Amino acid sequence: MSDFKVHIRERANNIYVLELKGYLDAHTTPTLEEAFQKMLNEKKFRIIVNCKEMSYISSAGLGVFMAFIEDVRAGNGDIKLSDMSPKVFNIFDLLGFPMLYDIVKLEEEAAKKFDAQ
Repeated sequence: MSDFKVHIRERANNIYVLELKGYLDAHTTPTLEEAFQKMLNEKKFRIIVNCKEMSYISSAGLGVFMAFIEDVRAGNGDIKLSDMSPKVFNIFDLLGFPMLYDIVKLEEEAAKKFDAQ
């Protein structure tokens, strides 16, 4: 079975980072769904998803991002993505995610974009 983990940590200015590690596919999406739901339940809408240690994402994994973005933005927040390997970025890019999400090279850039809002 695939291994996937989400670690949540807080940065300054009410920014929360979801650090993704491993293989995100149909079998492991519930772990990410739970993390996003926890953020919504706690009214934490300024979210950075750090993909540095994510090795793969399937279409099911991409669907999780689509399922939560409207609710996050309705709370005057956003989901920003950072630290993707070229392999993972290509999957997001093929499906047009750069038109819907801020995807930046480094987590620090994502945090600065929140601070500028």
